[in-house]
This record gives sequence, structure tokens and C-alpha cells, in this order.
Amino acid sequence: MTRESQDTRPDDYAALASVGPYGVHPGHALITMVEPHPGHEFAYNRWYEDDHYYAGAMAMPWMFAGRRWVATRELQELRYPEKSAVAQPVTAGCYLSTYWVTEGRYDEHMKWTVGINKRLNRDGRVYQDRTHVFTAFQDHEATVYRDGAAGPRDYHAMDHPYAGLVLQVIDAEGPERRAELLEWLRSRHLPQRLHGSPAAMVTVFRPTPLPGDRMTYVKQVEGVDTRLTLLWFLEADPRTCWDRFQGLDAEVAAAGLGGRVELVAPFVPTVPGTDRYVDQLR
Repeated sequence: MTRESQDTRPDDYAALASVGPYGVHPGHALITMVEPHPGHEFAYNRWYEDDHYYAGAMAMPWMFAGRRWVATRELQELRYPEKSAVAQPVTAGCYLSTYWVTEGRYDEHMKWTVGINKRLNRDGRVYQDRTHVFTAFQDHEATVYRDGAAGPRDYHAMDHPYAGLVLQVIDAEGPERRAELLEWLRSRHLPQRLHGSPAAMVTVFRPTPLPGDRMTYVKQVEGVDTRLTLLWFLEADPRTCWDRFQGLDAEVAAAGLGGRVELVAPFVPTVPGTDRYVDQLR
């Protein structure tokens, strides 16, 4: 092999690092909920934790934080509504991965992620026996904190030892109604819901379309103009406080803004390097 073929163009990295945004704000996110095919749970978990979490995500430029979450069968059965536009059946998608991307670096990250995933696929490092139930890159719209200026910020969320997470997906009737719904969530609903809650913060995102040259096993994002994705970061196991998260669909409907909750789903964090919870998925 020649030196030219081995050249990784290190000087390009120095040049690229000297320009563009490099703050710590999570301006964008990758939120991906995946269902391993029956019989592949252990193999999928090991592939994701031992290889893909790093090579297919954390090693990429501008993706600066990440965390994996899991829903055991007990947690899956808490989900609602039963008829969901996101998950069919509503229990589908037992693993959730969440990642922060530096604000203003979405285009650069997407160039890299498409390129590296094509390479991983070509090299046989993509596990095929799984289904993407809900996968989307998303733009940050708001973060609402329970305790104001006290406590961890949203950029700490993947590293702080939160005990659980609730994924909530809301569809509006149209783009204009989504803007109204977002303002209601940010200024009224979420501050009221967070008061005295086991949730320390809620981040709100809106999905962006995936590039046309994405991998074929990932379907195009739905609801780009109408959907909002909420991540509730919990200081308690969701099984111990699920009563605090019941009725979110009714409250959104009662606001009269044309919003419909399509999914409310609890998760707990995985334990990296282990197969904890894998035997509790079915």
C-alpha cells in the first residue's frame, strides 16, 4: 500500500477546526428508536455498544454527546396512545439513542455521517436485523427547566446520571399550528408540568428531512412541517412516577391548538458494556 493511499489528510483537520461555530449548545439532535428483530436482541446490543455507538456516531465531527436508553417489556406496556402514527404496534422500538450535534454544524455533520455509514455498510459493519421505528435528525427549538438556572443544562443531559427518559411525539394540524403549539408548550404547559416533577428538564425539537443519499434502510422523516419531539429527562425511574406522565394526550388535545400526541414512551438508561435488560425486552 502506498503512502498516498494511507494519507488521512491531517492538515485538512487543522484548517477546518479554525473556522465555523464551535459552541456547546445542542443545536441539533439525532433521535433514533430501533427494534432488533426477534432472536437478534443480544447480537444487536453488542454490535451497537461495541462498534456502532462509537464508529457510527460518537467518533463523528460535531456529535459531541450521546446516550442509549432501553424499554423493557414492562416499560413498553406503559406507552400510549395505543394507535400511534409513530410506532405500530405502539410497543415497537425497544432501544432509543439520543445524540447532540453542535449548533450550526448540521450540514458538516451530515456530510460525514452519510459518508461514514456508506463505508460501514460496504465493510459489513452495519447490523441488518433491525428496524428503524423512529429515526430523525432534529433542530432544537426550546429547553424548559424545572429549577430555572439551577442544575444541569441541556448540554449536560447525556452525561448527567438521569434515571430515565420519556419520549413524547406531538403532531400539529399544520406548520402554523405547530408554531402556536410550540409557544404554548414553552410558555405554559411545560413549566406547569415540570413544577414538582421528577423531570428536571424537557428539550423540544422539530425534525429535519434526511438527505436523499441516506442509507436505504432508514425511511424518510415524516411530519417535517408538523411534528415536535420532546425528551423529558427524569431523576427517577419512570416506573415509580408514571402517574405524572399520564394524560399528556388529553392535555394537548384540550389546548385547542390542533395537536395530537402520537407517542409517550418511557425508557431507562442502558449500562454500557453489559447486556443488562436484553433478556427483558419480550
